[in-house]
Amino acid sequence: MAVTLLPRHPGLSATTRLQSLASDEASATLHDWMILLAAGVLAACASTFLDLNIRRVPGQAILRVVFPMAVGLAMVPRRGAGCAMATTALLTGIFFRYAGLKGEAMGLGALTSLAATGPLLDWTLSRAKGGWRQYLLFALAGMSSNLVALAVRGGAKYMGWEHAGRRPLWEWLSQASYTYIACGLLAGLASGAILFYASDKTPSTPVEPTP
Repeated sequence: MAVTLLPRHPGLSATTRLQSLASDEASATLHDWMILLAAGVLAACASTFLDLNIRRVPGQAILRVVFPMAVGLAMVPRRGAGCAMATTALLTGIFFRYAGLKGEAMGLGALTSLAATGPLLDWTLSRAKGGWRQYLLFALAGMSSNLVALAVRGGAKYMGWEHAGRRPLWEWLSQASYTYIACGLLAGLASGAILFYASDKTPSTPVEPTP
């Protein structure tokens, strides 16, 4: 029996604004896999090298992670696409961290975002069917990913694995506890709104008039 790899997600397939680029095959095609690979690498590159000049806002790294992965999901609206992108993004991020490349530091929080965002997009959107609720699910994915990153980075700072910067850990945490939530919500909501319709744009079947 044939195994279906990354089956199409009906709800996301019907609401993506990039529907013309999505394949209709039952399983992911080579083209689909290449898009997901590129989206994961792009997310890692954005997280490492893209400077939004908002360094004093803890948790802003998620802004550079969610959108590239949401683009990949819009072009390849399939179940499990997020996990595929996250795997590539994490491996690329680890390479950047230890290769000594210049750019914005790839810390444990950023690596966590790269690893968690894709699976959380898959999980929160597993039953997405369009509507405003779908936008809220994107926001939930972004917030959840950033909360995981907050826990990992906060724990690393507490253990002394990462420096807390010029501010004491608890001073940093008092700000990060709400900026991580706000940045995650904003990143997810904006990505969902930009790349997906609020409602199904597939034309409905006309109803035959009763004689």
